[in-house]
Amino acid sequence: MPADVRHPESLDVDPATGEVYVGTFDARMPESARNNQVLRFAADGRLLAQRHFGPTPLTGVAFHDGQVYVLNFGASKLQRLPARFDADSAIEDVATFAALSPPAPPARRIDNPDGSHDTITFGSQGFPAINGLVFDRAGTLYVSDSFQGAVYRIANAATCRPCEVDVFARDPLLATTGALPFGANGMAFNADQSILYINNAGDGRVLRKRMPDGAIEVLADSVYGADGLLFHEGLLWVSANQIDTLVALDERGRVRHRAGDFLGVDGQGAPRGLLFPAASAVQGRRMIVANLALPLSAGTGDEWEEDVTRWNLMQFDLPDPSPAP
Repeated sequence: MPADVRHPESLDVDPATGEVYVGTFDARMPESARNNQVLRFAADGRLLAQRHFGPTPLTGVAFHDGQVYVLNFGASKLQRLPARFDADSAIEDVATFAALSPPAPPARRIDNPDGSHDTITFGSQGFPAINGLVFDRAGTLYVSDSFQGAVYRIANAATCRPCEVDVFARDPLLATTGALPFGANGMAFNADQSILYINNAGDGRVLRKRMPDGAIEVLADSVYGADGLLFHEGLLWVSANQIDTLVALDERGRVRHRAGDFLGVDGQGAPRGLLFPAASAVQGRRMIVANLALPLSAGTGDEWEEDVTRWNLMQFDLPDPSPAP
């Protein structure tokens, strides 16, 4: 990435041109030090444009119908740019997200092996932590909320004026009390869009919801730091940011492939391999991965992310689409 870019968090690809769009999550303190931006790269990795967003961190990025849609996490807004944006392109507000009532989802009951049960009660200050987004074929946009345990729906997001934000799902499985403080995160549809998949990063779970009215249920556990989510050729690719790996699940939740590992920080201060992978996108027969490389703990010297001074995108060849043994 350019020297002035930190913490690439989200990305997408224009399937027609192969151009790559990247959004950053720069949450440093003080806020005046932050330099959040959306970048546009050619298919071969050449930097084409940078559009600065200032101090507000960005999360989800999606290419749709000639526009790049951006979740402005810090401003609680959905915004967009033209796909061929430059440094001066206008940033358009599409929708604003607000606190829900109640701000926290319902309590979650956990049944234990000894016959007892626990109850997790969630708290929330009502900040809409918009994180992941995905379009369906009809042009409806779905957005996850990591703190309020919700999925929002915006019908006709490319054309609505003004756009109405509806709560599509609210469930205790979308919230977390985990060490990683983000619940509902990445989202993806299966091939016929009959199932919406949702990651819970803090719980390390992949969830699914049968469209449009099915209950939210667990598809897979133990995918620690389940972040960006992508469905491709029958496989669900999960960016597992706390184990520096991408995991490919089949539609029954079974692991079919693993890709990547952390191999250290090179002499230029850039990660080798994967370090806190947060998102992925397909370009032809390769997968492109964003290394967020974001320190999380308050301590010093305990995370490799602290040594990173130059951030990068990585790539690997996609496996053969035939089922793995």
